[in-house]
Amino acid sequence: MELKLSDYAPAQIYHLMTQTIIPRPIAWVLTENMALNKEERNYNLAPFSYFSAVSSNPPLLMISVGLKEGNTDKDTTVNCQSGSKAVVHIAADNQYQQVTQSAATLAYGESELDTADKEMQKLNDQLVAFDGFPLPRLQHCPVAFGCSVFEIQKIGNTPQTLIFFKIESVYIDDAAVTNDNNRLTIDAKTLNPLSRLGAAQYASLGDVIEQKRPK
Repeated sequence: MELKLSDYAPAQIYHLMTQTIIPRPIAWVLTENMALNKEERNYNLAPFSYFSAVSSNPPLLMISVGLKEGNTDKDTTVNCQSGSKAVVHIAADNQYQQVTQSAATLAYGESELDTADKEMQKLNDQLVAFDGFPLPRLQHCPVAFGCSVFEIQKIGNTPQTLIFFKIESVYIDDAAVTNDNNRLTIDAKTLNPLSRLGAAQYASLGDVIEQKRPK
């Protein structure tokens, strides 16, 4: 089958892309909601599978964020415009239910971590200090990047918001790390990250194939 995208509507193209560009990593992004007459700090947590590493110098990550129904900015975008910090988590494969639940559309200031859903309540209890970083991280995610907002760009007709994060701190599960003379090796199988497929599908890592590059 050969397709010309000019024959398809944007929603059809979205479903085509997300079911063929697979697997994709998921950025599980925690940001702080601005004060809404609340005594305690309040956090937004949302997953994004339009997500990638961009560069190492500076160390940048990027997520692509759409709009809410009604064509308003999603809470993550609002928080990144208003604030400057975020924690980008890499979820483990057994967290797929919580990742999915955190994609629910809520009114601004309603935290995904403070709902009646039991799975999300578990996460709220698992927020821990991120050493040297102003926002907490989720305890059982094997990787977390403490980031500052580097740049925000609007693209396309929708428009889509590209948010670039500069990595300041990294948490990695100790069980996945080998340190050989200051050269870190990360074991992907130990991290066992969750990946996104199309529609309602996720995947675990499965087999790991090692093939060294030619010299």
